[in-house]
Amino acid sequence: MKRFLLALLALPTLVFAEDTLNSGDTAWMMVSTAFVLLMTPAGLALFYGGMTRSKNILNTYAMVFMAFVVAFVVWIIAGYSIAFGTAESASVQTVIGGFSNVFLSGISWTDLSGSYPTYVFIAFQGTFAAITVAIASGSVIERIKFSTWIVFVAIWGLVVYAPITHMVWGGDGALLFDAGALDFAGGTVVHMNGGLAGLVLAVLVGKRAGYPKVAMKPASVILTAVGASLLWFGWYGFNGGSAFGANAIAGLAYLTTTIAASIATITWVLLEWFVYKKPTLLGAATGAIAGLVAITPAAGFVDVGGAFIIGTIGSVFAFYGVTVMKKKLGYDDSLDAFGVHFLAGLWGALATALFALKDNDLLWDGPLKESGDRFGQFIVQVESVVVVGLFTLIGTVVVYYIAVALTGGRRVDEEEEQMGLDESTHGERGFNI
Repeated sequence: MKRFLLALLALPTLVFAEDTLNSGDTAWMMVSTAFVLLMTPAGLALFYGGMTRSKNILNTYAMVFMAFVVAFVVWIIAGYSIAFGTAESASVQTVIGGFSNVFLSGISWTDLSGSYPTYVFIAFQGTFAAITVAIASGSVIERIKFSTWIVFVAIWGLVVYAPITHMVWGGDGALLFDAGALDFAGGTVVHMNGGLAGLVLAVLVGKRAGYPKVAMKPASVILTAVGASLLWFGWYGFNGGSAFGANAIAGLAYLTTTIAASIATITWVLLEWFVYKKPTLLGAATGAIAGLVAITPAAGFVDVGGAFIIGTIGSVFAFYGVTVMKKKLGYDDSLDAFGVHFLAGLWGALATALFALKDNDLLWDGPLKESGDRFGQFIVQVESVVVVGLFTLIGTVVVYYIAVALTGGRRVDEEEEQMGLDESTHGERGFNI
């Protein structure tokens, strides 16, 4: 009798489960949000900070830390509305979601996004917005004005990041979403976007004093390795959370993420061993990040074999960008945001079409799902990277000049750069030795 009564009490929950909050999915998405948050003010900040010179380590950390908080606030003010709102005009809806949800107006704490609270979805996506612009900081550390950087972060989040997010993930009516572009967790939205923005800034701000003749040794490879480990840990929320529930696709993303990062690390170390005769910890850490970047757009679409190939080739692309391309073209991408994030992200976005499983339970609407047309899906992926690339390029240039005009300069003066930005900008030292 007791079991019968308990079953009756549980019946309403079972009958109406599809209309109610799922505690498992909610817990997973909250944890995933915390994982992704950890990636920026801890993981990326340490990863970048360890690679910079000791006189600039605090400033580098501050640039990443402040990028997170400023970008997240901007996301709440208007970024979410632009990315995921619904514009009144269909023509506008192709590029932005409108301004109906500015300051999250019209959204209640009781609203659900599927089986978990909309507020959790907003927070989750806000961490993506924050890490994307923070990635770009790695290209211009040690010389950009702190005030210019902060203003750039605030405007870029609205003018560049939010529209790109809408075009790729904004749902029906959005340009690349309607075209059928596949981007599971941010190959185009985050990594290509942030990496290319970094290169644009590096070219516009100019090279560091003495580059490339002066040796610019990292302050602490150990800090960089710890940062890479925290990034890897957080990436399970980044990719696993993009399944939007505690489900089998999240499990798939977990496994493919681990495989790609591991094989990419091995690939980078072997390349270093072959080319430079010495395997380095810095190389291993960088290879892991390259693999994580490469698998991001494909994590929930590919199988084990696809993850191995994407991780391996993604590491090769990034290694070439860091060790060969940068030297040939002569740009000063200080911490290789472009070489790692853009190039590995570009490969991952294109490789998604090559290795995605023809499984309708995994795929989004597009040529591969609708007709099994893999070549057609590849063309769509090419179109998506071209659109994102052009939008990022033009938008970043515009935002940069607005930020420079508002702050009265693009970089610190020669004396401040020579002293180091820790003391000249912040009046502090990262290392008191």
